Amino acid sequence: MRQALAIGHNDLRLFLRNRLSLVWLLVVPLAFVYFMGFANRGPGDPANPRPGVLVDNRDRDYLSRALLAELGAQGLTVLDPTNRDQARRGIEIPADFTERVVRGDQGRVRFFTLAESGLDASALVELRLVRALIALNSHLIEHAGAHGGELPDEAALEGLRQKPNPVSLDARFAGRKPIPVGFALSVPGVLVMYLMLNLLVFGGAAVASERRSGLMRRFLMQPLSRGALIMGKVYGLVLLGAVQVAVFLVLGQFVFKVELGSELPGILLTLMIYSWMSASLGVLIGSVITSEDKVTGLCVLASMVMAALGGCWWPLEVVPESIRTLAHFFPTAWALDALHQMITFGGGFAAAGSAIGVLVLFGLAANLAAVKLFRP
Repeated sequence: MRQALAIGHNDLRLFLRNRLSLVWLLVVPLAFVYFMGFANRGPGDPANPRPGVLVDNRDRDYLSRALLAELGAQGLTVLDPTNRDQARRGIEIPADFTERVVRGDQGRVRFFTLAESGLDASALVELRLVRALIALNSHLIEHAGAHGGELPDEAALEGLRQKPNPVSLDARFAGRKPIPVGFALSVPGVLVMYLMLNLLVFGGAAVASERRSGLMRRFLMQPLSRGALIMGKVYGLVLLGAVQVAVFLVLGQFVFKVELGSELPGILLTLMIYSWMSASLGVLIGSVITSEDKVTGLCVLASMVMAALGGCWWPLEVVPESIRTLAHFFPTAWALDALHQMITFGGGFAAAGSAIGVLVLFGLAANLAAVKLFRP
């Protein structure tokens, strides 16, 4: 065991001394995190979206201000024309809105569309607008019922709005999961992709090079078993993966603002199992191919295919069912299933357990194949 640990520690030291390796380990993946997170940014928390609504408020009296406050309370982000590009739909409050309601006439607001928004945003904004109008009317009716039909003034209306609601609504996603967006998509996706890519390339190329140079045979001339040699190689790659994981999780939490703390043990377990599986695959590929160029080309191609199909570049929730089925032939999809359960979907470690179990099976298969097919 001490020999395996010594081999792993020495491999890690050699990897980290190579500046080009550090670029591919940290710099390039983090640039991808920023680019993909920015490109796939969404309107906010996918489990609690707050779509932006452009408000053209032509009424300056207190009922229009109360309506704007209700829009925010009902889950809409109220935007003015300076932030028009962030809006999904628009609402126009006429100049005589408060005046008409006070004198007992029907007050109307106009709902209008924006060319760049979709139907899903329209439905969500319209639903929350209706809820805001119902809430405002409820406050007016409550006050009128208690004061002989008299409408409340601004202070009385605000008092009614601040009263605790005796009915609470616990809204959750049913049937389908929220779609990961922004850095909640790019941080785990890029980490899964580059863990696979780096551990396959670095591991496979290093083993192939050491086989070709005869270093592996010299290792085995020492009092060192074949199993200990393979264990040491895999261990060194897992340590390399742990460096990448540590940097990603720290920056993900504090720079990219992806909430990881409450599920950190499960996230670490998932990533370490995935690193072990990827490291075993790297040693396996280096054991059957002696050309470093061929190893690198095969590993890059395999990693990109598994990343694209496995959900590293876009969420699997937006692809057809047939593609989702195909994706789960690869470990990348199972790793992201587990990570998204703990980061985005709110399922926690228990919900991620089956995906983690499948990753363990992938890891055992890769590890056993590496031991069986290893050639010095």
